[in-house]
Amino acid sequence: MKLAIEAPPLHTLPVSGIDLSFPVNRVYCVGRNYAAHAREMGKDPDRDPPFFFMKPAAAIVDASRPASVRYPSMTKDYQHEIELVVAIGKRGANIASADALDHVYGYAVGLDMTRRDLQLEARDKGRPWEFGKSFAHSAPIGAIHRATESGHLQTAAITLSVNGKLRQSSDIAKLIWSVSECIAYVSQYDALESGDVIMTGTPEGVGSVVAGDRLLGEIAGLSGIDVTIENASGTA
Repeated sequence: MKLAIEAPPLHTLPVSGIDLSFPVNRVYCVGRNYAAHAREMGKDPDRDPPFFFMKPAAAIVDASRPASVRYPSMTKDYQHEIELVVAIGKRGANIASADALDHVYGYAVGLDMTRRDLQLEARDKGRPWEFGKSFAHSAPIGAIHRATESGHLQTAAITLSVNGKLRQSSDIAKLIWSVSECIAYVSQYDALESGDVIMTGTPEGVGSVVAGDRLLGEIAGLSGIDVTIENASGTA
């Protein structure tokens, strides 16, 4: 097949412990999936059906080693959200919650970086969140740990520090909608494909960052991430 233009790059994440890469297809993100974060965003944390937004594969940044992302344009409030990331390894539609973990390839630590001012402005006007959430390099993610090696995480401390000061601290056991339930729910609307990624939501403590800030994110049992914010010219 001859292409009319150059093909876009394939976006991948390394797999921990082996010399293989995980190709990223789509990035699904769960909104307000921790009660305390829902409250800090001014919303009711009742267990209503989950809602999702998406990021492009171009949002992915390999943060398996110290990485940097540039402070994005058109925002004055760039914020961090630490999250458990689920990598899908097997296609499935209308997946039962009891079978959902069979579709998981592995887990990683990730950041949903957000232009909060743009997101909230769009939310308040009833408009889509794309400019606030779905922009290039907005999803630094660490190495994927295969579920066959790490097991399926049910409880684990999740933390984020900025310049050595703890900002976010919780446990993935506090997810309103579990990994299994998120997979089952999404698969009712669209078949999940190998290479899809689900970012499962962030706990409370989200906040702003500026150029020069260093973010360290951890989930117990997984490789942490180390991300520095650069200014628009590409320097910290």
